[in-house]
Amino acid sequence: MNFGQAISTCMGKYGTFSGRASRSEYWWFNLFALLMVWGATLVAHATYGKDSVMVDVSNLIWCLVFTIPDLAVGSRRLHDIGKSGWWQLLYLVPIIGWILLLVWLATDTKTEGDKYNLMEAS
Repeated sequence: MNFGQAISTCMGKYGTFSGRASRSEYWWFNLFALLMVWGATLVAHATYGKDSVMVDVSNLIWCLVFTIPDLAVGSRRLHDIGKSGWWQLLYLVPIIGWILLLVWLATDTKTEGDKYNLMEAS
């Protein structure tokens, strides 16, 4: 999956926590979200000034826009390696949880994830 396809897929599945996501889908979308938040920060700095509260408001808005699709693609990515999306709660455990999730999110597809495949309607 390329950069554009990942963005289209993740925004199209904005709140879809079921199914699976490839490594490329997950990482390309996270790069896009990061670039959007950074870009919004730069625009807010240029528009309102560095110390304006509007910079923080702009950051908050953009972070909230990407929170649900980021959690959704994270769940689908974990499904792809046979893990529950609930493992994302490890983000709440500093360092150890972050490292474990980073390793899992970078892991190649596993057949254990087959149980998370979407069933097509007959």
